[in-house]
Amino acid sequence: MSHYDYKSQRLWVSQDISAQNAIPCDRAQANYLLNVLRMEQGDHMLIFNGRDGEWKCELHALGRKKAALVPIIQERAQPQARENDLHYLFAPLKSARIDYMAQKAVEMGVAKLRPVMTQHTQERRPKLDKMRLNIIEAAEQCGILSIPPVEEPVALSQLLDQWHQSDPNRLIIFCDETETNLDPLAILNTLRGEGNAVPPLAVLIGPEGGFSDQEREQLLAFDFVTAIPLGPRILRADTAAIASLAIIQAVLGDWV
Repeated sequence: MSHYDYKSQRLWVSQDISAQNAIPCDRAQANYLLNVLRMEQGDHMLIFNGRDGEWKCELHALGRKKAALVPIIQERAQPQARENDLHYLFAPLKSARIDYMAQKAVEMGVAKLRPVMTQHTQERRPKLDKMRLNIIEAAEQCGILSIPPVEEPVALSQLLDQWHQSDPNRLIIFCDETETNLDPLAILNTLRGEGNAVPPLAVLIGPEGGFSDQEREQLLAFDFVTAIPLGPRILRADTAAIASLAIIQAVLGDWV
């Protein structure tokens, strides 16, 4: 990332990308490029689709409502990087804050997001389509080449009961607001395996009201769950998301 182009506009596209293969913009993309950004015929920008790396391309304006993007031959700006493997499990929040949380989770390098319904969850019907749009926007702005998927909501008890069948080797790091005297760095370092290997991980953040005593007891009963504190203060759920992902990335993730 040391030579990354931070100045060019970036756009996610769903189509395959290859040299000189024109990619038609949909109506929203064309309006954004031509009328919001006021880009013109021949302007350059970067595009990515999560599969084919990042490409420099040229804008071909077809009036004020239509446009196409033509990747420039031998101008792939970045090859497709290996995807991160950190999953983010969270109790849905109210609309504006869940949008913020989704954006920050993408910036922090999560590979997958999944809403988890708990006893104190505020938002019982999270707007997944809106969340996906926020994820795309965050990836476009932050130089990320992949779009983390958002899975369907699942009840906490169902998630735990099915964990070994769905993802048997992945550990859950449970951010426990009731623990304030332990060292999260020391706890995370105990998760390293032979040869300092790091197992696949998921981080679990609860709702604003916290996990119930019953849920906390249920979580701690599973050997694939490890609890960590997030300091002496009670954090809002969206703040806890950033704090937890930062410490995990710094100790066991791609910041090391």
